[in-house]
Amino acid sequence: MTQFSCLESSIELGSIMESALPKLLTKTYGSSKKVILVDSNTNEQCLQILFTHLDGLENAEIIEIPAGEDNKTMEICFSIWEALSEMEFGRNDVLLCLGGGMICDLGGFAASIYKRGMHCIYIPTSLLAMVDASIGGKTGVDLGSFKNQLGTFTEPSHVFIDPSFLQTLPEKEKLNGLAEMLKHGLIDDAKHFEKLASISFEDLSDELIVESLHIKSKIVESDPKEKNQRKLLNFGHTVGHAIEGHFLNSDHKMDHGLAVAHGMLVEAKISMINGFLSDKDFDRIKSVLQKRFNIQTFTNEENMEFISIMLQDKKRVNGSRFTLLKGIGQAVFDVKVKDEVVMEALKVLQ
Repeated sequence: MTQFSCLESSIELGSIMESALPKLLTKTYGSSKKVILVDSNTNEQCLQILFTHLDGLENAEIIEIPAGEDNKTMEICFSIWEALSEMEFGRNDVLLCLGGGMICDLGGFAASIYKRGMHCIYIPTSLLAMVDASIGGKTGVDLGSFKNQLGTFTEPSHVFIDPSFLQTLPEKEKLNGLAEMLKHGLIDDAKHFEKLASISFEDLSDELIVESLHIKSKIVESDPKEKNQRKLLNFGHTVGHAIEGHFLNSDHKMDHGLAVAHGMLVEAKISMINGFLSDKDFDRIKSVLQKRFNIQTFTNEENMEFISIMLQDKKRVNGSRFTLLKGIGQAVFDVKVKDEVVMEALKVLQ
């Protein structure tokens, strides 16, 4: 069992049955009402694991919401708040978020708002949620095409990461998490990037997951509210969120990790155009991303739409600000980039 903390969250990686969760449910929250938030996937694949192996959930309520990023909305939040109110939950009761990044983001947001904050525990079931959404206290919901436009900085009290849940995932969901892990390497640790570049999913060890967790935790703890250093974690996300947002209201959704992979490629190109990143390092990054992900091509009109969505990015201050690479394992934040440079870099996707 690996144990550490990030801000106000206690984090454990290992078998959930051997973690502190059983004692929390029966002792710390023994007299509290419990509700488990799931989506249609985790209700089917993961929920029974909790009921089979954990005491203290005998009277737990279940709230199921539809799966998918397009359901990370205020309308879904209102349905959760109404259900909690009907079941007479209070701020001393506890919400367990069992699912991927969408469940953690939305569930954490719902818990942070309900009665000005109720107890919340994350049990991430996807690789993306394990290495990203469950760590650092960012909660949020989407607003139209704009990713996480509404949200709070609110840490769960506990995060329990059990890699055995990864066995329930299709390969494309593992790719979503791999994109964020590669990002951690690109901004902070070249060795971590190269390890991830060469392994198969069968070789994805708990140690590599822990390496990514420590990179993110270190950055988050240095800057909890994203005033400075935490902006490094936005690498790939300014363009990636625009691409993901473009597809949110279409019949052809793009997964978050795949969108971030596209975003990292474009933002690495911006880094090269701006003279921060060498041609050699850019070519290495491009090679890894194209090998690992199905990098798509887009029309000039679609690229213009991406620029339009970026104009509404919540991180924008007096123009688009990017996190760019100075090398593999080195990054700099708050670089102002002209829209015409972004447009030029987007040609790498044509």
